[in-house]
Amino acid sequence: MIRIVLSCFFVALVSFSAVSQTVVSIAGGDFLINGQPTYAGRTWKGKRIEGLLFNNRVVQGTFDDLNPETASRWAYPDTGKWDPERNVREFLAAMPEWKKHGILAFTVNFQGGSPEGYSKGQPWENHPFNPDGSLRPAFMERMKRILDEADRLGMVPIVGYFYFGQSRRLQTDETAIRATDALTQWLLEGGWRNLLVEINNESNPGYHPPILRPDRVHELIARVRRTRAADGRRFLAGTSFPVKAMPTFEAVLESDFVLLHGNSFTSADRLVERIRATRQLDPGRTFPVLVNEDDHSDFEDPDGRLARCVDEHVSWGWFDWRRPGESFDEGYQSVPVNWTISSDRKRRFHRMVAEITGK
Repeated sequence: MIRIVLSCFFVALVSFSAVSQTVVSIAGGDFLINGQPTYAGRTWKGKRIEGLLFNNRVVQGTFDDLNPETASRWAYPDTGKWDPERNVREFLAAMPEWKKHGILAFTVNFQGGSPEGYSKGQPWENHPFNPDGSLRPAFMERMKRILDEADRLGMVPIVGYFYFGQSRRLQTDETAIRATDALTQWLLEGGWRNLLVEINNESNPGYHPPILRPDRVHELIARVRRTRAADGRRFLAGTSFPVKAMPTFEAVLESDFVLLHGNSFTSADRLVERIRATRQLDPGRTFPVLVNEDDHSDFEDPDGRLARCVDEHVSWGWFDWRRPGESFDEGYQSVPVNWTISSDRKRRFHRMVAEITGK
């Protein structure tokens, strides 16, 4: 009865599309779109590209700051004002160009990421949940538009539920569970079949509430995977792990895929070591490993992270943030965002992905 009532409430929040035209699935260690391996038949320098999901970290697509004391930090340079509608509108306009360059997936997070790239304190409130774990309609409407456009383009959003800079606003495990159920049910009601669920960004021992930490996050992964629509649909789900936290056996066992981050690895060799160690956590199963956050820009280096991940048949995704003193054109995570391919760094990344994928 509770689920029926919640379902009706979610439908009232947003007018959903009826049928998804893009379907993502997994076969062994490969990703498929509409039953066909991604980049079908493609090889690059003798390495199989088929089945990979090259991706970009663009987590701020639904960003807004509900804290009036910090909202002015995100003002656009040309208007002097922050505008969440402009942010999502320009995000949508940029998506076809990413796709043209071979980017088939992107990470977008309901709680975003640090709008400064890296932050210690995070007083802003980019948070789609009410205190009881129910959903705020404005955030959901912006996410719906992104997921609908991805479905139209044949792209795969990696949809993050929680981010450690904002998850503390959900004060208890029970509230985090209610928020998880609310998001999962909302996504199922939307009919999307093109998305992957990332429970939280970088599960680590400092997460709040505790259920989001490495020793317990598998509980939420399992919860999403066993929640089904009336027609039997469920979402493929996992979570991401940072450099300092080796994926847990329980999380890998429970996940459809494993997400790794490469930011702080001192070399590509260290990242490769982590990839291989992760696969050995469940050696009897072949599953996709996907890097969906790495801030290194050694795209063209034959021994760089992108190339080495291709060698390991691992999907790779770039995290671009605006360094102090850089212009508005830089950074796909730093708010306000220029979502276009607007800088040399962005052009180099997209050119390299286009070369690898044959686009």
